[in-house]
Amino acid sequence: MTYKVGRCLLRELLWNKDMTQQELAEKMSITAQQINKYVLNDRKMSLQVAKNVATVLNCQIDDLYEWIEVGNNE
Repeated sequence: MTYKVGRCLLRELLWNKDMTQQELAEKMSITAQQINKYVLNDRKMSLQVAKNVATVLNCQIDDLYEWIEVGNNE
């Protein structure tokens, strides 16, 4: 089974953690504008950024995006 990356779920994760984009940006030492690009799906996170976001939000990297099934490579 193969997947492609869907929309970013960061907005919902931040809301569930009662955290703002600005607070996440400060914890990661990046700009709130960069976080906003992820939230709006204007940019995909690098693996390094995704790992750091997941660590701060206490979730798995897979939780950061929707995953769309695109095929079956059996």
